[in-house]
Amino acid sequence: MTLYKDYLILERADPDHFKDYYAVPFYNIFLLKGKGIISADFVDFEFDGQIALFTTPYQHIKISGTVEEGIEKLGFHGDFYCIEYHKKEVACNGLLFNNIYQQPFIYLKDNELDSIFKKIKEEKEQNAPFTEPILKSYLQLILAIASRIKKVDQIDEAPATGSAIEKFRDLLEENFIQQRSPLFYANALSLAPNSFTKQCTKYFGKSPSILIQERVILEAKKHLHLSHKSVKEIAGIMNFDDQHYFSRYFKKHTGVSPTEFRADVGISIVADLSIT
Repeated sequence: MTLYKDYLILERADPDHFKDYYAVPFYNIFLLKGKGIISADFVDFEFDGQIALFTTPYQHIKISGTVEEGIEKLGFHGDFYCIEYHKKEVACNGLLFNNIYQQPFIYLKDNELDSIFKKIKEEKEQNAPFTEPILKSYLQLILAIASRIKKVDQIDEAPATGSAIEKFRDLLEENFIQQRSPLFYANALSLAPNSFTKQCTKYFGKSPSILIQERVILEAKKHLHLSHKSVKEIAGIMNFDDQHYFSRYFKKHTGVSPTEFRADVGISIVADLSIT
């Protein structure tokens, strides 16, 4: 178990800290302003302005470029605030976090989240009674505001209705367990492999093979965090030949084994609710 369970951490980080890839067992929200490149799981996204970046446990993050005045980092463990358990209040899972189809940040105006970060800092410093529910409320407010901004962005960024790329997203959601070859999807969409790759990269900023890998890892993380299934059971559900192959595949893309991921990230309260 990690030492940081049931906790929320707010700190100011030096941009140099993110010149190498950064991965921790927390959900993180970073506030920064500048111009450069965000690398999320080795995929690059350009930014220019004031942004809020959202990352998930053991996601590899690297920030390069010019960042003004440092980076505000708000990290929380899933045991402190479970984004799946609270999805009715704030539907941020698959929108801000675990969204493989869009850039992992939003643009902000007029420091609109800074005041809430400041309130969190003040509340933590007081260490007064009822601090935890107050901190959760502030965190939930941040996620609600950011989700609203992201939903507007989604409308602007969406590919044309009925386009091949839109169909690819649906095909991937339906078939990623059984089909992990880009050629399968290119054939299903009646596209030449090169054309398929170019269109996919244009709309998603990622090649088909990377999107397929990310979707498989996302599902594996979901089973590890939201269920009590054994690693062997999850390997079978995910259509891997055996547990060892699944573990190697998972560690290659996350840096930790499935067992280590579960130990650090924990098993959500959602897993217990599904049993009852």
